[in-house]
Amino acid sequence: MPELYDRVRPGYPGALFADLAALTGLDGTSEVLEVGCGTGQATRSLAALGCRVTAVEPGAGMAALARRRLAGLPRVSVEQAAFEEWDDRGRRFDVLVAASSWHWVDPAVGWPRAHRVLRPGGWTALLGHVVVRRPGEPEVYAGTADLHERFSPGNPGWGRPPLEDDVRATGEGWGAVAGPGPLFGPATTRWYETVQWFDGAGFADLLRSTSLYRALAPDVREPLLDAVAERIRTRMGDRAPRRYLSVLRAGRRAG
Repeated sequence: MPELYDRVRPGYPGALFADLAALTGLDGTSEVLEVGCGTGQATRSLAALGCRVTAVEPGAGMAALARRRLAGLPRVSVEQAAFEEWDDRGRRFDVLVAASSWHWVDPAVGWPRAHRVLRPGGWTALLGHVVVRRPGEPEVYAGTADLHERFSPGNPGWGRPPLEDDVRATGEGWGAVAGPGPLFGPATTRWYETVQWFDGAGFADLLRSTSLYRALAPDVREPLLDAVAERIRTRMGDRAPRRYLSVLRAGRRAG
């Protein structure tokens, strides 16, 4: 699964990291803590800014792959631990970054800990992707709703993604995660358009990497995804988009 995740999940656009550096003052002297680095997709972009990165990842397989992927970057280290239990050894950081991972952290522990491990004036930055659609564009969920209902009827997770303009209009602040209260100032939010194109097999692999489909029993998931791949091949010209709004939410440590 780590290799599949690394291959199909979307990265973040360069403009997001340029804005992150400009907003937080990241430079070659900065110390960055990345929470939930996965296979190191965002870590590489953080390292390219010149800063030192300590990446914390709870999954053994993900951490091992991240170490291999990042082995040529001397200013990056990967430590396997859940953020709530990680031993910071008294280290303090200028910026904490969590890319598509903060929702896995217990907010009652995570926000106070983020405040504690950051230096005065430090920043927390949450990166993420929201799957969206545009009017009139072919969209896999709409084109495969009957298949989803056939193989996994009544699943409350099924449904078309929201419209891009609706997400931009309503998704400010810290988003869907529990906020930090008085520990951090208000979040600055910036959006970036990201799109991936897949053939049928590739789109099925993308879905295999997501928690909604991983939660299905294999004897349900695999026939469903085989049918989705076949539908994309036969009715969508074997080319389907997965459109996202990538988002940067950053707030400064209070006190």
